[in-house]
Amino acid sequence: MAAERLTAQAVAEASARVMWENDVTCRALGVRVEEVGPGRSTLSLTIDAQMANFHGTCHGGYIFLLADSALSYACNSYNRRSVAHVCSITYLQPARLGEQLVARAEERARVGRTAIYDVSVRNESGELIAEFRGQSRTVEGKLLPELGEPE
Repeated sequence: MAAERLTAQAVAEASARVMWENDVTCRALGVRVEEVGPGRSTLSLTIDAQMANFHGTCHGGYIFLLADSALSYACNSYNRRSVAHVCSITYLQPARLGEQLVARAEERARVGRTAIYDVSVRNESGELIAEFRGQSRTVEGKLLPELGEPE
């Protein structure tokens, strides 16, 4: 029986569901997948006391993790296994305990096995906390081999 052809949005949503089932780290830390689509994602995280650094603000590693996870959900949205290849982050201001951070990933370019994504991390007031740029690389395999190619 031939695989059903799904829309690109349906493939992105199905890919995110499979990722979430296996995403132990994000689930344990309370990261939420707010939205996914072809080449994009929005994830959020509320900063709690165990995420504090010695300054009493959010440790940058958690901000990086949130941005990197948004990259991951965006670059895997085509049902092609992809991994981060090169990433950099610029921290613009501290995130405070109790704040909800929202990371929005947007694909900028995709050529062959390589893609570039920009991720903005903002607090609930919309203030920019960090800018992240990630390059992904597709690897062998699909998240859902049974899925047909998107329409």
